[in-house]
Formats: sequence, structure tokens, C-alpha cells
Amino acid sequence: MDLYLPVANLSVNALVIVLLGGGVGFLSGMFGVGGGFLTTPLLIFYGIPPTVAAASAATQVTGASVSGAMAHLERGGVDLRMGGVLVAGGLVGSVLGAGLFELLTAWGQIDTVIAILYVGLLGSVGSIMGREAVGALRLAKAGMPAPARKRRHHPMVANLPMRWRFYRSGLYISPLAPLMLGVVVGILTMLLGVGGGFIMVPAMIYLLGMGTQVVVGTSLFQILFVTIATTMVHAMTTGAVDIVLAGLLLLGSVTGAQVGARFAQKVRPEYLRLALAVIVLLVALQMAIGLFIQPPEIYTVQ
Repeated sequence: MDLYLPVANLSVNALVIVLLGGGVGFLSGMFGVGGGFLTTPLLIFYGIPPTVAAASAATQVTGASVSGAMAHLERGGVDLRMGGVLVAGGLVGSVLGAGLFELLTAWGQIDTVIAILYVGLLGSVGSIMGREAVGALRLAKAGMPAPARKRRHHPMVANLPMRWRFYRSGLYISPLAPLMLGVVVGILTMLLGVGGGFIMVPAMIYLLGMGTQVVVGTSLFQILFVTIATTMVHAMTTGAVDIVLAGLLLLGSVTGAQVGARFAQKVRPEYLRLALAVIVLLVALQMAIGLFIQPPEIYTVQ
């Protein structure tokens, strides 16, 4: 069943887009990630223009984050004060990202920049996850327990002025650290259409020193509001949000996430992390190859 996407200006098989959303949703539910960092490159592989793919993926992430954020709020797994600072930084970052997006579009370099950023980010994240998963599997095979991680924030964070108390996270640090982290994630959300959870969660643990019991919920809280703002900014400035495409993706991802969450309960976490690392690295490799291969059509009219 072919369906016309008004903003992308092309016809797609609606079932393929729903299945693509379902596949990303399945990975999201199985691995506990937002999935936006896979949605955009997969849409690009399918033939969706990178600008439309990034803007529409942000819309999908918004819808997919609602239920997760609400669930964590109900069980007290969100540090609202920390989340507020992260959201403030994210809003600033989305505005800065919008200006950068328009500038790169005017220069005709936005597609290349999106691809390069994805290759760098996915390659780095995939390598780190793969190394940690292999290390955990080796320890498990040898019958040795995983070493306990000391919870503390980075020395750079400790030296920042104006400390606040974040009671839910058990931290006494400067709000400048989470504010700057929010700005960076806001820019990436605007440019790449990602929720930023795959960057936010490790940064909150290893840089800010937050407890794991509030990390995921606070990250989802920030992602929800920043992706809403990003979608609105995209709609008002770049006009790249294709609501038909986002709706199809959301339809598939909601169902896929439920299936993935149930499947994850039957598999060891180390194998899940290793599988996700392999998937992320394969996507990064495919995008890297695409940077050096001449496209079938060198010039396009939009």
C-alpha cells in the first residue's frame, strides 16, 4: 500500500514504514533506549531525505517517550529539579540547533553533516557498549562478579561554582554541568532527530554521578520536553516535519516496544548489550560507506 508523504515529496510503502517503526520500537523495548538514533539512519537508507528523516524521527521519539516518562513519574523515578535544569539546557540547545540547521541547509551541507555526526556518535557508542558487554561476558564465564562501580561525579563537575542540592539524585553539584549537558543534547536532537538518551544516560551516570534508580526516568523526562520543543521549532523554521511519516513510525513503534520489553525478560543483559552494540556498529559502518559512494542521482530538485 503506497502512501504519499507531503513533506518528503515521495511515495512510500506504508507497511514498510510501520514495520520499520516496529523494528525500532522492538529494539527500544528490548534494550531500554529511545531508538531515535536508529530511526533516522534507517529512514535515510530507505530513501527519505535526511532533513525530513531527522525532523520526523524527533516527532516519533516524543510520542514514544510519553508512556515511559509517566511510568517513572508514578514510581518516583524522576529527579524533577535535575530534569528541569536539563530541559532548560535542552530548550536553549534546540534553538541553537535550529540556527545551525538552517545555516548548514543554506550551505547545502546538512545531509553530509548529519551522516558524519551519526558515524562518529554511533561508532563511539557502539564500541564502548561492545567493550563493556564483552568484558561482562568474560567475567561471567570465569564465574567472577562484576566490579562495583564507585558513584561519583567527574572532577570537572566538582570544580564548577554555584552548587545546588539535587535531593532525589543525592547530589550537591553546580547546575551548570547538567545545563551544558542539556544544551549539547538539545543541539543533537535538533540536528539528528534523536532523543539523546544514548548520550544522556551514560553522561548522567559517569559525569554527574547520578544514581541509576533515577537516571532513566529523568532522561525520559528531559527527552519528552526537548523533543516537543524540537518538533515545534522544526515545524516553524525548517518545515521538515512530515506528520504522516511520524504517525506511521509511531504506530509501529508502540506495538514493537511492548513485544521487545517482554522478549528482553528472557535474555541475559550482557547478550542484549552486545547485540545492540553490533547493530549500532553495523548502522555506523553502512553510513560511513555511504559517505564515500557516489549516489545514483548526483543532482536532485526539491
